[in-house]
Amino acid sequence: MNIYVAVTDDNWYNFLAESRPDEVNFWQPGGRQKFKALQPNELFLFKLHSPLNYIAGGGFYVRHSLLPVSLAWKAFGNKNGTADYPTFLQAIHKYRRSDPRIDPDPTIGCIILTAPFFFKRSDWIPVPADWSPHIVQGKTYNTSSFTGLCLIKQVQERLTQLDYDPFAVDVVSENGMEGRYGLEQVIQTRLGQGAFRVIVTEAYNRRCAISGERTLPVLDAAHIKPFSQQGPNLPSNGLLLRQDLHTLLDRGYITITNDFNIEVSKRI
Repeated sequence: MNIYVAVTDDNWYNFLAESRPDEVNFWQPGGRQKFKALQPNELFLFKLHSPLNYIAGGGFYVRHSLLPVSLAWKAFGNKNGTADYPTFLQAIHKYRRSDPRIDPDPTIGCIILTAPFFFKRSDWIPVPADWSPHIVQGKTYNTSSFTGLCLIKQVQERLTQLDYDPFAVDVVSENGMEGRYGLEQVIQTRLGQGAFRVIVTEAYNRRCAISGERTLPVLDAAHIKPFSQQGPNLPSNGLLLRQDLHTLLDRGYITITNDFNIEVSKRI
């Protein structure tokens, strides 16, 4: 398996390490290149900025998406690593060196991670010996190499101390299939709400499933079986709907039949 070690914004890391969310958006301000280093369920690790040349945590890779900043905030909120939207947008423009008056809602790269973990400082892992100080974004390792195998073992040792074994986590991917690492114990890890929103949005090509509306700010990822009734965060349980239609679905004024027809209540 591949492991990606990413250079991490210290403020982003410190904010999330304190709040310990169930998923995170590791955002890239450029928003031009697709991230292809990992397959779903592989490890993505956080390397702090020099002179703190340590790996301080990580998570399991779900997918990469190019999203407007507003949609990234709508999907993940403070799981983007800031306390509020203005701070998030300001950080994006700082890295892009762009003018918010000219580009008020820029597109950014979003590396979506589930089940993130954050090590105590005493457990931080020194970067591998072949890590170059000139690396700006990150580097890929593979467990077939000596360096990659040593790295994965160090991560596993620390997670075992946290009662969290990376080789025993079932990560449910967007197609509902499970990928298992190890057999010692099973910890069920599911897609978070943010990942669900992004995957459903893209599954419907960013168009409302009923009206065809394409204006992203007014589109919602709706659960067919409500999340409050144990409806899973899977695309097969999702519809992308305009907000008014989402409200009607949730309140029982419309429904979707098994043969994909829209039924409207006699109440309206």
